[in-house]
Amino acid sequence: MAGRSDCTAPVARTVVQQCLQARLQVKPQDEHQQAQWVQIERGMVVYVCFLKGATEDILPKMVSTLLNVQLCESSSGKLVSLTELPGSLLVVPQATLGGKAKGRSMQYHHNVAKEDGKRLYSRFVALCQQAAGAGVGVHHGTYGNRQVLHLQTNGPHTHLMEF
Repeated sequence: MAGRSDCTAPVARTVVQQCLQARLQVKPQDEHQQAQWVQIERGMVVYVCFLKGATEDILPKMVSTLLNVQLCESSSGKLVSLTELPGSLLVVPQATLGGKAKGRSMQYHHNVAKEDGKRLYSRFVALCQQAAGAGVGVHHGTYGNRQVLHLQTNGPHTHLMEF
């Protein structure tokens, strides 16, 4: 678990997936226009959920860890960071990562309040864009919308990281 001691509850949960291509709907279709999408080629998809206790203080550590962890496979097969590929980053808000099973249902009592989550997500995306540099394209989903995602990967190279 990145960036925290074992005796503290996590305040953010991410799932990181390397990809060859990913396409995310950022605005659903309505009677006036078609659905809108963002797309990345080779890079990384980060699903992010903020839990109770999350503040902006954790965001720089999250961004640094996620952009610099060596999880992406280079053309030589060596694992490198996203900034070393270079590649693209797709950030997907995913409140369901905060869910816990209770009986046959999922409950989300450990997530931050919706407005706090929206603010933290917006700031997280902005920090990713600032830290990524010129070689990394950063795209993101829309907080509060259903996330329709098409993902092409070269293997199930998925990691859970808590902060």
